[in-house]
Amino acid sequence: MKTLIKPERFVDKKNDDEDVKIPRGPKETEEYLRVLPQPVGYRLLIKPYVGKKKTKGGIYLSEKTQETIEMTTVVGFVVKMGDLCYKDKEKFPTGPWCKEGQFIVYGRYAGSRFKTKYGEHRILNDDEIIGTINKPEDILALF
Repeated sequence: MKTLIKPERFVDKKNDDEDVKIPRGPKETEEYLRVLPQPVGYRLLIKPYVGKKKTKGGIYLSEKTQETIEMTTVVGFVVKMGDLCYKDKEKFPTGPWCKEGQFIVYGRYAGSRFKTKYGEHRILNDDEIIGTINKPEDILALF
């Protein structure tokens, strides 16, 4: 069984949004991974990075604003990878561009979007990855 690798800074965060569940612990993580589709071939399943629910000044962002941020973000977390991701040695001579459990940067309109009870997700092609990043909050937008 695969386990979802979450960066420590996100493991113990409280969820302010009751409609979108954040998996906590092995049972919830297993349910999360079971509910989500398995990307096929050369595709990756991405969870867009949403960020904080309130500003540094303590002002809570509206649901509409949070939804817009999630829809237009260019940073995501690689949840699952298809069995053919980065297998083409001619296209990826130096190996994979990213791996499961890593934050990546992608084009604003890349991939196919869908929602589950865990929020928005995207399925991208392996060659749509623009870069990798350690701290997703450092990237505000792609211009």
